[in-house]
Amino acid sequence: MSDFKKLHDGSKLLHLPNAWDAGSARLFESLGAPAIATTSAGVAWAAGYADGGQMPAEVAINVAASIARVLTVPLSVDIENGYSDDADAVAQIVLRLIAVGVAGINLEDGGDAPSLLAAKITAIKKLAAQSGKDIFINTRTDVYLRGLAPEGERVAEVLKRAALYKEAGADSLFVPGICKVDEIKAVVAGAGLPVNVMDWPGVPSADELHQLGVRRLSAGSGISQALWAVAGDMAKDFLATGSVGPLVAKAMPYGDLQKLFIPAR
Repeated sequence: MSDFKKLHDGSKLLHLPNAWDAGSARLFESLGAPAIATTSAGVAWAAGYADGGQMPAEVAINVAASIARVLTVPLSVDIENGYSDDADAVAQIVLRLIAVGVAGINLEDGGDAPSLLAAKITAIKKLAAQSGKDIFINTRTDVYLRGLAPEGERVAEVLKRAALYKEAGADSLFVPGICKVDEIKAVVAGAGLPVNVMDWPGVPSADELHQLGVRRLSAGSGISQALWAVAGDMAKDFLATGSVGPLVAKAMPYGDLQKLFIPAR
């Protein structure tokens, strides 16, 4: 069993602060994160692309390589829908991610047919095995985020998709947007896979999620979005007054930042 897979054994709730570049990933690792995940939105914005399938796969692979280079903990990268509707093409992209040091991926169904995501999972696992490798696939279903089923029917739709994805070889199930305790309980009980939820308005506390059987909690794009807001406010102050404002008093010291990247390990 891989080190990353062991982190989903349920002994602790796996907290994943989602990074968007090598610097944020290294910072989060230094604060004690047992693994690093990326936010596809944050990565896209930092690279100059809109979220939602706009960033080329080549850019995503290069970003993943730069993050893996600075980490000693496992890295899982969000690759949206795999950047292709062709299952074999997605598998080839994932093989390249494995080669640069990625331990896991986040792969979503979005508005696509569940059967397409299942085909991608199958292709990825098959190609990885043929290459003597493995990859942890956190399969994201957007039933809640996109309202793909009416309220009251969403749990059933999630479980229907979970069964399909598990059969295809998925290692865990990500259900962003789910918040109600009874619905989380039902998904945990019926999915047959470790369940991942996302920090979201109304989601139970981390301790309660662990008690409910959730294995993994993601920050999503929240940290990245907050940093964009802070940077925007400081730049506004500077443009208006020539000063970056009072927030500079909270700046991380230059020397502390330097220490994160000095190759002493």
